[in-house]
Amino acid sequence: MDMKLTKQINIGGVPVGGGAPIAIQSMTNTDTRDAKATLAQIRALAEAGCDIVRCAVPDKAAAEALREICAGSPIPVVADIHFDYRLALAAIEAGVDKIRLNPGNIGGADRVQAVVKAAKERHLPIRIGVNSGSVEKHILEKFGGPTPEAMVESALYHVKLLNDCDFDDICISIKSSSVPNTMQAYLLASEKTNYPLHLGVTEAGTEYMGTIKSAAGIGGLLALGVGDTIRVSLTDDPVKEVHAAKAILRAVGRAEEGINVVSCPTCGRTRIDLIGIAKEVERRCAEIHGRKLKVAVMGCVVNGPGEAREADLGIAGGDGEGLIFRRGEILRKVPQERLVDELMDEIAHFEGE
Repeated sequence: MDMKLTKQINIGGVPVGGGAPIAIQSMTNTDTRDAKATLAQIRALAEAGCDIVRCAVPDKAAAEALREICAGSPIPVVADIHFDYRLALAAIEAGVDKIRLNPGNIGGADRVQAVVKAAKERHLPIRIGVNSGSVEKHILEKFGGPTPEAMVESALYHVKLLNDCDFDDICISIKSSSVPNTMQAYLLASEKTNYPLHLGVTEAGTEYMGTIKSAAGIGGLLALGVGDTIRVSLTDDPVKEVHAAKAILRAVGRAEEGINVVSCPTCGRTRIDLIGIAKEVERRCAEIHGRKLKVAVMGCVVNGPGEAREADLGIAGGDGEGLIFRRGEILRKVPQERLVDELMDEIAHFEGE
């Protein structure tokens, strides 16, 4: 399904929305006041494939540290602001590329106007970030709780506050820890607004469950044509968020690059160490950048040739050996111990058609 064409914003040179590639985001979990540690983590995230990074700004010292962080960051930096408009102004002055802020919780219209004025001067977009725990009391009372409809109304309330200040450079996120509620909220928001949508499932959990919930919610929405940028939220090293995000994009066919490894689940016909081979191929393919290929790792000839025909390259296992295919054409038979090395060699020299 084609993606909905939304308004495009620009975050430090990274376009979001308007048909641009899906941008991957993450958030540092270092103390922002420790600029060196934060920069080290940002560089690791960038190397993993992160396009945009967000940093918490809980106090003035953190805002000041953003000067060094923004100056040294290889990717655009977003300031995460809650309640205090002065921190938003300080972060903008420090050189951030975007502000994450809900204008309804920073005080009166004069404070919103001050932030908008500063953002306009620097050509910075603002992300409105609503989650199930941040919905305003009067909206909760109207809907009887943080329903998808309530979250969307909350987001549109904040949008209006910015629009009233003649500000339109906006991105929206509407997250819940419930996958169905998250999906319903984003689908409703996509119907009601044309702003780019930042997808995510909040408080998704640890690496295992958080990845599953994010794949279901984020991947499901992307498959329906909704979403412009994504952040997988994991209670873990944020680099793992980036790896999960890249895998989700590959799974739904939205990745701009990367090697998509497909492999069969094995059965009683399997006579080679397919599990070990598949894991090794996946690990080594993850280290390859700038390529876009489909690679099949199959356990026997029942599904192997067919899957390999659909893939650019593939393996079909036998008894202690396997066949290497190139778009369905058998290239050669290889002993099991050389299968991965020779497949990787084929990948390295594959030029497509």
